[in-house]
Amino acid sequence: MKDSGYLLMYKKSGMSSFESLNAVKKAFAVGKVGHTGTLDKFATGLLLVLVGRAVKLTPWFSGGDKQYEGTIRFGVETDTLDPEGVPVAEGPMPSLDRLQQAMSRFKGDILQTPPAYSAIHIGGKRASARARSGETVDMPERLVSVYDLKLHRYQPPDAVISVYCSKGTYIRSLARDIARAAGSRAHLAALNRTHIAGFQASDAASDAEDAAILRQALKPLDIRAFRTLGLPCFTVSDETALMAIHGKPPPEILARSAVLSAATMPSVVLFRQSGEFLAVLEQKDGLWRYGYVYH
Repeated sequence: MKDSGYLLMYKKSGMSSFESLNAVKKAFAVGKVGHTGTLDKFATGLLLVLVGRAVKLTPWFSGGDKQYEGTIRFGVETDTLDPEGVPVAEGPMPSLDRLQQAMSRFKGDILQTPPAYSAIHIGGKRASARARSGETVDMPERLVSVYDLKLHRYQPPDAVISVYCSKGTYIRSLARDIARAAGSRAHLAALNRTHIAGFQASDAASDAEDAAILRQALKPLDIRAFRTLGLPCFTVSDETALMAIHGKPPPEILARSAVLSAATMPSVVLFRQSGEFLAVLEQKDGLWRYGYVYH
């Protein structure tokens, strides 16, 4: 579809993720544009942006694992856990040994308390809006996964780390928790997102404010895109494609295609023989349904 698809943008520091989309809105004559994962204003790095009808695929494009490079600055914890916040606590510089021991506690599945200054909704309102209005925000813990956590350099007060983690992991919270576990306090001084699923920042648009560059950077919803997200993809016959377009029940679609081999998958993506994206099928509670039909 014209002006529908996805693009990789590199967000600059000092601009919110929402503000970064203004150039995209101007570049494309479409009603909807959206990113698939917020980056804090001070942070830089990869934004995965959906344009036009592709915005409806946000649930699948936003579920990927992420990789970051960050700098933990020890000595001062701020209310926002970043360099823009107000200092709220101080602590001594941890030794290298103590820092390494602390970091080892934050690999694998962990319970994490998100920052009060975040986009998470509490009682129908963003936690950050509540915090800025002076409310004390009680943030519930959530289970996240840290697949890999490395210390690349420690020159007090700064520790440079890399993180490979699941969706929903807050690196600001990770910096806070590592510092406290090491007997110190800290905030995240810098953050750069390098990967979202299989997409990487090095492939992002070089100038995210140039309309011509953005239009050229728009990518189609092809098999490569969904495989990069780690989703199983199947090509179906034209006859089966018509069944999907006309709303035939997913079990009938499954019975006529190779998708049966992916019966244990929560989602599968269907394509026409021409390579055109057709639909996403979801399995919930043992039942298949259409997540989205693109036609």
